[in-house]
Amino acid sequence: MPSKNMLPKGKRRQSVKQDYRAHRTQVLEREAAQREAGDPEAIEPQEALIDTGEFTQEILPSERSWIVTTGANGSKVAEETHSAPRYPAPQAYVEPVHIQVIDDLEPEDGVRSFTAEAAAQNMRLDAYLAKAIPDISRARVQLLIEAGQVKLDGVAVKAKHKLRGGEHIEIEGDPQPEPLHALPEDIPLTIIYEDKDLAVIDKPAGMMVHAGAGDGEQNRGTLVNALLFHFGKQLSHAGGDLRPGIVHRLDKQTSGLIVVAKNDSTHRKLGEMFAGRSLRKIYLALVHGWMKDDSGTINLPIARDVVRRVRMTTRRADGRNAVTHWRVLERCDGPYGKFSLLEVHIETGRTHQIRVHMQAVGHSVVGDTLYGAPEFIKPVAGSKADPLSLERNFLHAAELQFEHPRTTEKLELQASLPDELSGVLQQLRG
Repeated sequence: MPSKNMLPKGKRRQSVKQDYRAHRTQVLEREAAQREAGDPEAIEPQEALIDTGEFTQEILPSERSWIVTTGANGSKVAEETHSAPRYPAPQAYVEPVHIQVIDDLEPEDGVRSFTAEAAAQNMRLDAYLAKAIPDISRARVQLLIEAGQVKLDGVAVKAKHKLRGGEHIEIEGDPQPEPLHALPEDIPLTIIYEDKDLAVIDKPAGMMVHAGAGDGEQNRGTLVNALLFHFGKQLSHAGGDLRPGIVHRLDKQTSGLIVVAKNDSTHRKLGEMFAGRSLRKIYLALVHGWMKDDSGTINLPIARDVVRRVRMTTRRADGRNAVTHWRVLERCDGPYGKFSLLEVHIETGRTHQIRVHMQAVGHSVVGDTLYGAPEFIKPVAGSKADPLSLERNFLHAAELQFEHPRTTEKLELQASLPDELSGVLQQLRG
């Protein structure tokens, strides 16, 4: 970044050396004369040796926060502004606003009405309603306001409207969420466990967990489509209308156990288990090569790859903490070379965590071409076996262990290795 005292472009070769030397000579000669005359003030010169401001005052630009120069194409370009202070100026302490919660807000003829308290002064309408009526989220409040179902003193206003305090507020009806994009589809599901609170599904590889925005074909055949058909309205909506029942995810090409919540209370408690790491997930993974040790832990942060946005990486310092524990179950050395079958336990649930961690230690998951695995597994020299290919990642969520959110019963659920993975493993064993 250029210094604010740098000469303007076009004048940077201009030198003040000659003027500086002449001025210095005059000052030194004057000081010598004063010393010879016995002037005591000559010991501590009163005048600075040189003031560069005398030579730069006319040629430096005016005091502005930026300098306008000419770019390569002749256009005017604003130089980068000077850096902000390293430490921000101290801010005065502001007492937090305490909003009284309205518990007994019963509708009359479909309209709920009340008066905004004085403490709501200068608050946004949507922020105030979200605090005063905690049963309705701020997103729902904004839907009500956008639909014109909220009125202040009989007038519909915007969500960002600042309150004065004392306004008469009327809320008509309930917020209408956006239409659900996912539609029920009769897709077979393997249900490992089910009760009135939750279900555990053995998801096949190739199935996306939930739909995205829009109504395209990419939103067909998802786990959510199948759940809507099998369970109907018996699914939680704490995760949003596009992800009913979904508490956590599995990659599209990863098979295995996934837990589904049937009500919001169960959804919230399961979410707390995932956050608190009290729910144990165990995966089976086959990786290229032999692991150096019999067990170990990979503790590397994971972030989005800035070049290939579909990938994650461990090479960025600003990544999120990620911890993976692994243990060797079997070492294969057959007609296709060396492979390691691992039992993997993850403490965190970062995107592609196992896959990117295994690549980081030099042992890509078999079939995972996104993270360096070959598309075809070739036999070793001298073997007459044909090349193998796997259309998915050799990664399977084999076990889930957790306490039931309502009954506190300890659940230990398992899903056996799919046939396509068992077949590949047998061929690699030879």
